[in-house]
Amino acid sequence: MQQNEQAPLALADDDKKPEFDLSYADKKEAVKGGVLGVFIGLAVIVPGVSGSAVAIIFKLYEKLLYAFGNIFKQFKKCVRFLLPIAIGGVIGLVVGFIAVQQLIDLVRFAIVALFAGLMLGSFPAVTDQIRGEKLTPCRALLFAVGMALPIAFSVISCNITTGDAVLANAQWYHYILFLALGYAVAVTQLVPGLSATAILMMFGYFTPLVASISFTYWGENPMIFAIYACLIVGFVAGLLTVSKGMSKLLQKRRAPTFYTVAGMSLGSVITMFYNTEINSYYAQWGGAFAWWELVLGIVLFIGGVAAAYFFVRYERKHSA
Repeated sequence: MQQNEQAPLALADDDKKPEFDLSYADKKEAVKGGVLGVFIGLAVIVPGVSGSAVAIIFKLYEKLLYAFGNIFKQFKKCVRFLLPIAIGGVIGLVVGFIAVQQLIDLVRFAIVALFAGLMLGSFPAVTDQIRGEKLTPCRALLFAVGMALPIAFSVISCNITTGDAVLANAQWYHYILFLALGYAVAVTQLVPGLSATAILMMFGYFTPLVASISFTYWGENPMIFAIYACLIVGFVAGLLTVSKGMSKLLQKRRAPTFYTVAGMSLGSVITMFYNTEINSYYAQWGGAFAWWELVLGIVLFIGGVAAAYFFVRYERKHSA
């Protein structure tokens, strides 16, 4: 049976919970942390992208959960581990807003197909965590439920019309909602297969929030920074609390948890081709069906699957 990723290295004397060595083995592993952060940043912009799935591939997932959950107890150690990830996250957000979002506006289907291929190709890294585990009816049900969850989010976001939320005229109760949305976005970053964009689309805030990132908008609507602050506070609170919950689940119910996570990861690939943003793009094709983009998308999808799977095999070989 293959060894599960990031097995605990020791038990803490005070609470008998697993401890992890949060130091990076070398510069190469630190770079992996930065790349992980980039995907976490991109996950806020690109529907379906899961930073936590990348963490599993890099074998940093449980370390990531532990670092967030114990940042106050082991501040220096956790911050040193999280710093490359945080830097990568900022880069991912900037790249997502400037480059990826621009490409998505031009050839949305092709770019989405590329990311979907990368996610599907990386799926074996998730199933590696349950290799050798017995498939019981209960675990099969958890896999099915996990797969249905991101699809359900996507269906709801596509069929509930909320309209573009007006950020400039937010009332006091909207700020409570933004705290909750920030918390929900944090959940999507720690649970593979859930999409931050799907959550924001469901409430009609994704497009308005993206459009608000401009000096012109900031000058005309300075209260937008209060909304950003609520989102950030909710996000940080979510990271700190959900990480502890996920760590406990993996410690006590590892196999059932990863069966659910595997289902979510697979379901998220489907949602990349069915969500509010991509559906509106399909509608623009209309009678002039973009065959060339369909072909490009298929090519990029296959290339993404091959590239990600090659990388997973590489990581398996060098971590054996």
